[in-house]
Amino acid sequence: MKRNWNLWLGVGIILSMVLVVSLSLIYVPHDPIRIQVGQRLLEPSRVHWLGTDHMGRDMLSRIMVGGRVSLTVGAVAALAGLFVGVILGSAAGLRGGWWDQILMRTADGLYAFPPLLLAILAVTLWDPGGITAGSAITLGTIPAFMRLTRNNVLSLRENQYVEAAKAIGARETRILLRHILPNMMRPLLVQASVSFAAAVLAEASLSYLGVGIQPPTPSWGRMLREAQGFAGLAPWVVLVPGTAIAWTVLGFNVLGDALQKR
Repeated sequence: MKRNWNLWLGVGIILSMVLVVSLSLIYVPHDPIRIQVGQRLLEPSRVHWLGTDHMGRDMLSRIMVGGRVSLTVGAVAALAGLFVGVILGSAAGLRGGWWDQILMRTADGLYAFPPLLLAILAVTLWDPGGITAGSAITLGTIPAFMRLTRNNVLSLRENQYVEAAKAIGARETRILLRHILPNMMRPLLVQASVSFAAAVLAEASLSYLGVGIQPPTPSWGRMLREAQGFAGLAPWVVLVPGTAIAWTVLGFNVLGDALQKR
């Protein structure tokens, strides 16, 4: 455990955010969208632990509820990218030929667009919102999983145990599920952790630009955008959502680094 302190640090950071967001499903101190002009920009206190924003809304409640969006987008992007990317990457690696060429050239084309740029393009063509932004971010995570899966399949299919499975008549699907996928789960888990952090950051960036989650739903990125004009007067309105974003991204990056080292 002493040698893997960064692994436990990453897990601890992630669990702390998950617990806070999970608590918001059953309890929040105040209504996160209730405007109270008489309580604008209050400093942190016993009533408002993290203070209030320029509209008198409780910062802690907004951070708790806004975390649902960020973690949901991150989880959906990582899991969907993992699922679709593994399927397409496996098909490219096992089939080869024109399958490989079509799938990987498509992946290269998508990979040329960063997830954030792809999401901006999507919300330009369609209406801004959580579904459009989340779908574009998810689409942007697929190419990395495709390339990683294909490269591992090409390497692992040359091993003797795969040749032995082919010799006794095992089908490609069985070989993939029983012999190839279990041996490349480690790099896939590392990529999933990195993709989760990237998706959280992309969602916050889109909300900051005003094309992600729309009001009145709280979002960490939009909280930063709304607070930028009051940073000198009430610094906590910037520090609170900024720290939440940085803390979450740090947790998944540290976890991914620890998994890669192991």
